[in-house]
Amino acid sequence: MRRDTTSWFSHNLGMDMPLVAYGHAGYPLLMFPTAAADYLEYERFYLIDAIKYFIENGLIRAYSINSVNKYSLLNRESHPAWKVEMLSRYDKYIMEEVLPLIRNECGQDAKPLTTGASLGALLAANTYFKHSDNFRGTIAMSGSYDIYNYLEKYYDDNVYFNNPAMYLKNLNDDYHLPRLRKADAIVIATGQGAYEAPDRSREFSALLHSKGIPHWLDIWGHDVAHDWVWWRKMLPYYLGKFAGQK
Repeated sequence: MRRDTTSWFSHNLGMDMPLVAYGHAGYPLLMFPTAAADYLEYERFYLIDAIKYFIENGLIRAYSINSVNKYSLLNRESHPAWKVEMLSRYDKYIMEEVLPLIRNECGQDAKPLTTGASLGALLAANTYFKHSDNFRGTIAMSGSYDIYNYLEKYYDDNVYFNNPAMYLKNLNDDYHLPRLRKADAIVIATGQGAYEAPDRSREFSALLHSKGIPHWLDIWGHDVAHDWVWWRKMLPYYLGKFAGQK
């Protein structure tokens, strides 16, 4: 399996941001780490091994990036305003730095799928729903889609525009909403076992349904926990739907 790593100083974030890409060809998949983890997390926990069929057969090229959650949502010492400021800068980093790199390698018209588990599911979903003109869809696993719980009831424009549960509720434009209503690759997946919160996925699905946005709410069994053993089953299953494997 081809494996390429790179790193550069992000002008949006003011820090070095490494990235790893797996594969030699295929549809681009942008992977967001869980919690405060780094760009190699999916490799360490064998999720890359779980999707190696798609990588080695040139069906996908997977890009895994660092998170900034330890400086943003998970930073207990920072004011909520700074937490969401970092989320906004992270969004600019993705759009102005990561996406151009992906398109340089996969074609200027490439529209990656996003994916992530746990807190990574929120970031993957947020990236897609904010920029559906630049991404195809999202595979969000075991996520929660409302950042308000991290912010001690703080509110500003950065909170609103980085919180899918907020901005999608009020979305009623002639550009983004018609595009989202034509979506063909939105997956909201969750288990019902230990440490999972399936009602958060149900609530988000209900919001998408209310806006006429097609999606797949997939609720796995009561034995399916908030853990890697299940994400290693989920992601290849959904990639099989979008990348041609039966």
